[in-house]
Amino acid sequence: MKKLALALVGISVFGLLAYAGPETLSSKDTSKEMAAAPAPCPEWYRDNEWNVSIWGTYAFVGTDSNRSPIETADDRPFSSSTFGTYDRFLSTDHAWGGGLDAKYFFRRYFGVGVEGFAAAGHGTHALFDHGLNPVNEEFYAGHDHTDYGALGTLTFRYPFHCSRFSPYAWAGAGGVFNGYNDRGFFDASRGGESVVANDEESRFVGQFGGGLEFRITPHIGLMGDFSWNVIDGPKNNFGMIRSGVNFGF
Repeated sequence: MKKLALALVGISVFGLLAYAGPETLSSKDTSKEMAAAPAPCPEWYRDNEWNVSIWGTYAFVGTDSNRSPIETADDRPFSSSTFGTYDRFLSTDHAWGGGLDAKYFFRRYFGVGVEGFAAAGHGTHALFDHGLNPVNEEFYAGHDHTDYGALGTLTFRYPFHCSRFSPYAWAGAGGVFNGYNDRGFFDASRGGESVVANDEESRFVGQFGGGLEFRITPHIGLMGDFSWNVIDGPKNNFGMIRSGVNFGF
């Protein structure tokens, strides 16, 4: 009887070991497989993504302000150098402003969009004691104005793998509006006298630049960039430094 009981116990123990053995090995194998497989990278930038950016900007002109003395400009026959050198559209020196743009990335790397901005310009214009709007004594008058721009853009970005960073570059074209310029000309009705008109102008603009974005979350990022703006006409070009927030959807 004892032999039979011992035999039954041995068979039971052997059966338990046989059952537990494959389970233990399977757990070890699974752990090894899990340890060998790296965790997937988070996706910070996506295909088919809408981006909307809001930014502030500092704009600086590409032409040194070196205006001729007003008496010299008054006495000199009109030519391209009558008023010296100065920016003919945006500002005497620099301007502050802001804007926004919206882009659609139909692939992770390529996007098309629109951009709009406004900048508070400050220029000067000549007033003479003769001509269209004579004053008692000629002088350069200051003039505050707001310049506007609207462009279409094409953007290329390159998100680094498994990274929040993405450098980008873009080019665009459109128009800028409400610039202020001295326009000198000969007035035949005044015997060929050199006179000046102060005109509000709209011009064609081409823009190109590059920058960097850092994603705080997959939907919110910080951006900073620089662009150069080439405006139709002489001595009009200006640079823009932008920084702001980008929203990805």
